[in-house]
Amino acid sequence: MTLARRAALGAGIAAVLVRSASASERERPTPKFRVVAAGLKFPEGPFVMADGSIGVCEIAAGRLTRVAPDGSIGLLADVGGGPNGAALGPNGTCYVCNNGGLSFNGPVSDDPLGSIQKVDLATGKVSTLYRFVDGRPLIRPNDLVFDTMGGFWFTDQGRAHARTQDYGGIYWARNDGSEIREVIFPATTCNGIAISPDGKTLYVVGMPGLRQIAAYTIVGPGQLEEETAWVEFGRQRTGRRVKPRLVASLGGDRSFDSLRVDSAGNLVVGTTILGGLTVISPDGETIEHIQMPDPMTTNLAFGGPDMRTVYVCFSTRGELVAMQWPRPGKRLQFQ
Repeated sequence: MTLARRAALGAGIAAVLVRSASASERERPTPKFRVVAAGLKFPEGPFVMADGSIGVCEIAAGRLTRVAPDGSIGLLADVGGGPNGAALGPNGTCYVCNNGGLSFNGPVSDDPLGSIQKVDLATGKVSTLYRFVDGRPLIRPNDLVFDTMGGFWFTDQGRAHARTQDYGGIYWARNDGSEIREVIFPATTCNGIAISPDGKTLYVVGMPGLRQIAAYTIVGPGQLEEETAWVEFGRQRTGRRVKPRLVASLGGDRSFDSLRVDSAGNLVVGTTILGGLTVISPDGETIEHIQMPDPMTTNLAFGGPDMRTVYVCFSTRGELVAMQWPRPGKRLQFQ
């Protein structure tokens, strides 16, 4: 990808920032929930398995863990590094965004360590599916979602140093390891990622402070809608950029983390600092914040026979909790 092309894509991200959402917002008190499992080491990336068990990434322990319906905890796989996001794939596999290890995993190398891993849930065998894209290393892969076209979208947060920045981006890859594409680069602090019920819209958490959610139109495998826009880069001008739409931009003492979509198309977003779940309508006009007791309410997953149970990660408390939801969640591609 040329520098001019990268500048154009970066400008597409920047275009989101100049918009501000005029949305009505209301607060809701903490609903009743039950603790499914405790003692987890910074849990994120929950996914619901066929037998009703919940798989979860323990970032601070470098492992993929199974929480059985009775609350017992067992090992699915030692993946090392920092497993950050996970999703079920075809044929009894799990795909993991591994950030390479954060500070609570011990000393962090300055070398890029991120990867996409594939885990056989029947045997616990772990293999690395992708570590590079176009010869460049992945930095901090964070979250992923499967589409209906044989691949998955994932985010890379990048990494900040004292005076420099390793930028992340938004990527698409095939689940058999045969192809990976850099779709948007650079992008700042990308985190959660989800697809609308009709499969046409990609939602991404990102931008400075993790306080914005952008939407992109999916037009093909690993392809997002572009628009004509002249962007200056040195003496060159380029005329194409990925076309984003701002869904939500919240101020105050909170940041977005991971998200899921319910059957009505609403976004349900794990929200940190002022911990809770934030529910956002597809047009971004209605926003509801549900307060939770952990400031690091990070990730969630829908499950249960009617998809009305939501499993939520309280990451600093090390708990996986469950509660009833007023609407069914969207069933994921391989759930």
